[in-house]
Amino acid sequence: MAKAIELLAPAGTAEIGKAAINCGADAVYIGAPKFGAREAAGNSLSDIAGLCRHAHRYRGRVYVAVNTILTDAELEEARRLIWQLYDAGIDAVIVQDMGLLEIDLPPLPLFASTQTHNAAPEKVAFLEKVGFSRVILARELSLEEIRGIRAQTQVALECFVHGALCVSYSGRCSLSHAIGGRSANRGQCAQPCRRRYCLQDGRGRTLSEPAHFLCLKDLNLSGDLAALLDAGITSFKIEGRLKDAAYVMNIVAWYRKLLDRAFEGRGLCKSSSGTVAPDFAPDPQKTFNRGYTRYNLSGRVENCAAMETPAFRGELLGTVVRTGRDFFELATPALLHNGDGICFFDGQGQLQGTNINIVRDGKIQPAKMMGIKKGVMLYRNLDRDFLQQLDRSAPRRLIDVRLTFAETDDGFTLTACDEDGVTARAELAAEKVPAEKPQQAAATITKQLAKLGDTDFTCQEVALELRQMYFLPVALLNELRRAAVEKLMQAREQTRQRPRGGAIINSEPYPEQQLSFQDNVLNEKAAAFYRRHGVAAIEPAAETGLDLRGRRVMTTKYCLRRELGCCLRDKEGAALPDEAFLFDEQGRRFSLRFDCARCVMELIYTA
Repeated sequence: MAKAIELLAPAGTAEIGKAAINCGADAVYIGAPKFGAREAAGNSLSDIAGLCRHAHRYRGRVYVAVNTILTDAELEEARRLIWQLYDAGIDAVIVQDMGLLEIDLPPLPLFASTQTHNAAPEKVAFLEKVGFSRVILARELSLEEIRGIRAQTQVALECFVHGALCVSYSGRCSLSHAIGGRSANRGQCAQPCRRRYCLQDGRGRTLSEPAHFLCLKDLNLSGDLAALLDAGITSFKIEGRLKDAAYVMNIVAWYRKLLDRAFEGRGLCKSSSGTVAPDFAPDPQKTFNRGYTRYNLSGRVENCAAMETPAFRGELLGTVVRTGRDFFELATPALLHNGDGICFFDGQGQLQGTNINIVRDGKIQPAKMMGIKKGVMLYRNLDRDFLQQLDRSAPRRLIDVRLTFAETDDGFTLTACDEDGVTARAELAAEKVPAEKPQQAAATITKQLAKLGDTDFTCQEVALELRQMYFLPVALLNELRRAAVEKLMQAREQTRQRPRGGAIINSEPYPEQQLSFQDNVLNEKAAAFYRRHGVAAIEPAAETGLDLRGRRVMTTKYCLRRELGCCLRDKEGAALPDEAFLFDEQGRRFSLRFDCARCVMELIYTA
């Protein structure tokens, strides 16, 4: 039997989740009404239940993020919520707070959120032994490191392959909390990594023009799917619970096509039912991105910062070759259409934008000409035709079914068998009238039974098992077909196996003896969990009120030295000194510490 592989899509809302399933996702992940790491992406229980019903029609799955850290007072509310989610039909819950493993939860599979810092074989093996069904790997891992984890564990491994990158290792960042009290661990990150900073040395000398020094490009591993499959990844995750439906549909359709192609010759298959033929051509350049990077997959992080802007600049159109009072010209004007959005960098390095009113005879008339002059490099960040195509799109996901029409002593039966091997049988008592025109009767029976219309099925074959050909009224054939389809839908639901899982209470040694505030222990249940597993010293989470001045608030695989071409491993006498600081627009200072032995950069909140 082929091994099942999952394409996992984000769902900011239930409707976006349904669109993801319709475009080929095997599973979606969505935020709970509370306690999700994207506070702005919460969803009601009724909406989640509706999404579950839709996904389950195709053997798809719905995972819900309850992945903030919790106070002691919130644990009981979280427990009740997870039971309500279980009753709504979800297939797993994504968590980072180990206090949840200490309370009474439903028999749901537990997924270890990437915030639990799943970057070493020992950590992943521990999570497996305490009951996690899946571990979501750190985005910073190289292919070699993923192989190493797979070699020492059996648990399902989930890997981010596309979307926004958190600059701090495993998303464990205290910067937003330190400077403004908005904790990323509580779903309230203010994204200070997307802001502009000044870079100075210890003497206050400016080392570079202000830039978005902590802003990373978006991850895109679409060219590495085969290698990740061979490394042991079983779930391929797209980031984006704050993204719109157009983005999710486009990216899901893109990865569905590439992943199916990568299955060939590997004995692999998708983990859900049905096939989608999108009515649009997916293109990851057309929807939001900050430029793309493979980050550390090759074992070396290079050219991964989006220093110029955290915004979507879009597709490069080229340079303005001529301007008039109310128009400009490009070398390739056919690339633009009425209603498109364009952007460019002005003389101060700021991204500016406008819309296109008219494209006529090679002349492009924008809504405003300010800043557009000869030599300016233009980008298209809104392709109106493409987005309208997505808006009109109505992809259908269809499950293959084979029909067998046979006779009984007092009538006929229609047996439906779908691609998952689920079968259903409908019977019809009817008079057997020999057909005067057997060939025409056979054609009519086949044609009418194969008309599955707006159901979830598409007919691959109609087999006629009759002693002789009979004449049957079209109305009777339609009645028999409808009954068979209805019974098949019921059989699919009855035979769908709900995933089960849960915590395993034991005293398996935790890989570390001491925990810092960055290990996010906020409640006594979590502390009890770690103490039972041998942890001797536990510093409470920053959210307990720790003063973070002088403390490390970020550790990142991304390094400014390397990004600016000053890595000490490559160049002696690097231009970036050991003592370097970032200053934000409010004048707050952050010291940069370069740990070359571990090949990481740390950010210290100094003032």
